[in-house]
Amino acid sequence: MRKYFALFAAVATLLLSGCATIVGDNYQQLPISSNPEGAHFVVKDEMGMTTQQGVTPATVYLPKSTGKYFGKKTYTITFTKAGYKPLTFPLETKPNGWYIAGNLGFGGLPGYLLVDPFNGGMYTIHPETVTVTLAASNGSASKAEPKVKKSKKSKRR
Repeated sequence: MRKYFALFAAVATLLLSGCATIVGDNYQQLPISSNPEGAHFVVKDEMGMTTQQGVTPATVYLPKSTGKYFGKKTYTITFTKAGYKPLTFPLETKPNGWYIAGNLGFGGLPGYLLVDPFNGGMYTIHPETVTVTLAASNGSASKAEPKVKKSKKSKRR
């Protein structure tokens, strides 16, 4: 009888957990830098609320979920510095590999639809590192365009 109970408990645990919830974090570390350094930045969420602010270079920790069903967070970062044009940079939050592929092996349908959608572990904020170049405001500089620094993850072919 104890063997059946242990087996039932193990199966229930697997079925009631989502892979991204198990291995993912609710928050993501995001390094932010600018050229030139020393720019003031303000991070706002999808509601327009300021969630973080500081001076570059800095690292912030952002929640990835609103806590609502499939409630992914979205952010914008606005950079300002005297003598430079302000620049607003959007961040995207997308489902990660643990949610997409991990639930095939571990969480199954409950992981896809019941557990992970409430948890930020299923999302990754992109880009994973933000580096922008600010344009001088004297009129001689070209239009300010953000430069995205790719994460140092190896690509498999």
